[in-house]
Amino acid sequence: MRPIIGILTFAVVVVLSGSFACAATVSGTVKGPEGAPFKGAFVVAQNSKNRISVTVLSDKNGRYRIPDLPAANYDLRIRAIGYKADPQNGVNLTAYQSASHDWTLQPGVVRWSDLTLYQGKQLLPKTKGQDALFQNCFVCHGFQTRMASTTRDEDGWRDRVNYMRENMDLSPRFNDQTAEDVVTYLTATFGPDSTKAKSPAEMPEYKDLVRTYSDDAMNIVYVEYDASGSAGLPWSAAPDKDGDLWMPYYGRGNEVGRLDPKTGEITHFRLPSEKSAGVHSAIPVADGTVWFTEFFLNKIAHLDPKTKEITEYQDEGAVAGQRPSKHTIRMDDQGRLWMSGSPYSSFDPKTKKFTYYDEVPSSYGDIIDNQGNAWFAVFTKDGAIGKVDARTGKVSLWPTNSGPAQRLQVDSDGIVWFSGRPRTTIGRLDPTTGTFKTYALPGPSPSPYPINIDGDHNIWYGSTDQDTIGRLDPKTGQVTEYPFPHSEGLMREFFKDAQGRMWFATPTNNRVGYFYLTEPTRHASN
Repeated sequence: MRPIIGILTFAVVVVLSGSFACAATVSGTVKGPEGAPFKGAFVVAQNSKNRISVTVLSDKNGRYRIPDLPAANYDLRIRAIGYKADPQNGVNLTAYQSASHDWTLQPGVVRWSDLTLYQGKQLLPKTKGQDALFQNCFVCHGFQTRMASTTRDEDGWRDRVNYMRENMDLSPRFNDQTAEDVVTYLTATFGPDSTKAKSPAEMPEYKDLVRTYSDDAMNIVYVEYDASGSAGLPWSAAPDKDGDLWMPYYGRGNEVGRLDPKTGEITHFRLPSEKSAGVHSAIPVADGTVWFTEFFLNKIAHLDPKTKEITEYQDEGAVAGQRPSKHTIRMDDQGRLWMSGSPYSSFDPKTKKFTYYDEVPSSYGDIIDNQGNAWFAVFTKDGAIGKVDARTGKVSLWPTNSGPAQRLQVDSDGIVWFSGRPRTTIGRLDPTTGTFKTYALPGPSPSPYPINIDGDHNIWYGSTDQDTIGRLDPKTGQVTEYPFPHSEGLMREFFKDAQGRMWFATPTNNRVGYFYLTEPTRHASN
């Protein structure tokens, strides 16, 4: 029984679009206020009924093409930071239809909620409480959707901070004094008497923080689903053998959700307890069931979707000086479960016994290679990559000495690739020789977090600070950065489905989806 994510390959665009041969398209041009072609505008077609959206970018000639739209009623809109244009609602598309809509952008306002996390770090007031806010709160979310998009007085911000302390398990590092510092900062920055600039574009530093992208970066398509409807945040989206996606709802969600990508319908499976469980990772396995972790409670749980029964397993083990937790979960080909966290551990569903690996008091990412070995990332200052041998149970560690490691993948040649939010590089480990290689990533604070590998051995990652998706070609070292349709695109993991589509979740936007590339000639053909 091998985890489904270990056997997928990245499909070419012909495979991705073949099943939509009778689908409709929308195409047209985007022009700026002066009438010149506008490159890099996001054009979105959202199904009015199920809220499934398809997003593309306008190319260097201002042309765009939204492919593979099932017959339905659509709302069209456009996003270009600092510009605006009226949406086009109620566009009815039939099968095989090719519709056209041109856009002329007008000058608009750059909002604080439009910024990337990196831009916010540079432009937001640097007063007392900022460090506490950025170091604690921005691990799970940024400032855009939950702070810059609203105005609260001191009591309002204190209420929100207390809510997070109670429900997101921030103790002990987030004490009373830290909380008051954060309340003071939020009130001064996002309160009714805020002294920050009305728009970040009014600040002279802003223009130097605006990124540009290559022409090749315009050839990406995003298909997204509305994953709201829970008190928690959709943390990732892992495909099962039937093509449905499983999402752990972190925080107060206390549930996992199953998304039908054909209809956009989500079925919720809730835990019986109301106490915040911190459902962090969910993985469907070959028998059709789902295993997931409860990070806050140091539990793992098993869900049978047919009966809706959830069975929880409490781990009582701990390492001295470490707070026990369960983070990322995977299953090997013997049916054993492996969990990163504190400590690294495994679980035998037959005996209901946990096994602990004292050599690994704390770990983050977790993956199974095609030999059944369990690999993990050690999230420490210097960083390390580790392996538990499937046959012997021996633990091997390779210190990276190049910064923390968080997520990792093992390619078909046995090479380990890894990322980490504080890093500026993608790392590569050859376990046979024990040698490391790093690949520099472009831009300030590239902060790679989710990572996966396509069938051509390209390495894909998401940047938490830049709201971009990147593709590294290991043969040349070339990196292409693709802009993302939303701010605060804090993705956790990339999963591939049977068609090679790369799935993600953006928790703070309450969306899950996948992306793929079009052929440049196809994108510019209309």
